[in-house]
Amino acid sequence: MEKNKSVDSDIIDVEIHLFLEAMYQQYSYDFRNYSKAHIKRRLMHRLAIGNFSSISQMQEKLLRDRNFFIDLLADLSINVTEMFRDPDFYKSFRENVIPTLKTHPFIKVWHAGCSTGEEVYSLAILLQEEGLLDRCQIYATDFNRKVLEVAKSGIYNTQDLDKFQQNYIKSGGKKDLSDYYTLKYGSIKLDQNLSKKVVFADHNLVTDHVFAEVNLILCRNVLIYFNRELQNNVINLFYDSLLHSGYLCLGTKESLKFTAYDKLFSATDSKQKIFKKLICP
Repeated sequence: MEKNKSVDSDIIDVEIHLFLEAMYQQYSYDFRNYSKAHIKRRLMHRLAIGNFSSISQMQEKLLRDRNFFIDLLADLSINVTEMFRDPDFYKSFRENVIPTLKTHPFIKVWHAGCSTGEEVYSLAILLQEEGLLDRCQIYATDFNRKVLEVAKSGIYNTQDLDKFQQNYIKSGGKKDLSDYYTLKYGSIKLDQNLSKKVVFADHNLVTDHVFAEVNLILCRNVLIYFNRELQNNVINLFYDSLLHSGYLCLGTKESLKFTAYDKLFSATDSKQKIFKKLICP
């Protein structure tokens, strides 16, 4: 019995490999170097709710039905986020990065993998409180156009409001979070002034190239879904995008250790994963 289970698992792994190859060939979206565990979990979920008999049957629908492909993008994209997520990160950012940013006449920021935008608005609030938003240009990117539309709207469910408020306080917020939104029809609408310096754009970290030359990159809790090869490729993209002494901010479970770029950054806060690009000799 155990041998049969092993054979079935091997077959599923082959089917998933072929499925991802088919997605890339047909739609040019490349998930082949994402974490195998993440991809398998999400595809098996879609298999179950779609009443497919196999991944191979699901591949047939993928190739012939673009709407199904769009649904799969939502399945495979990483959209776990909240305002001021990991508040200790934002507190450290205020203390360790803001003083340097204040020395720049103009600041360009790339928020990569921005998802539905809660963390983009969190950064905008922080920058406004530090008197920097007016001299910033923030590029917020994601490959999933559906989540970008949510981000552009700045409208979120009130059920998350208490968590947002708690995070904001813990992050060192200087006002009250309610100063930055209005309540309407069971939702919160963030102040449009926060997005006046934000450009939301479609960008795929896996297949696209340098987006802009920037002083600061935030890509938090995205690299954990990539395998080692893809992590190296994306960090290389970030390194090439950062201006001299620019900052790279990763998620708390992410690291530059064991990558090809470990020695090309210094740790500003190793616990909160804030790194500074070193000037090459």
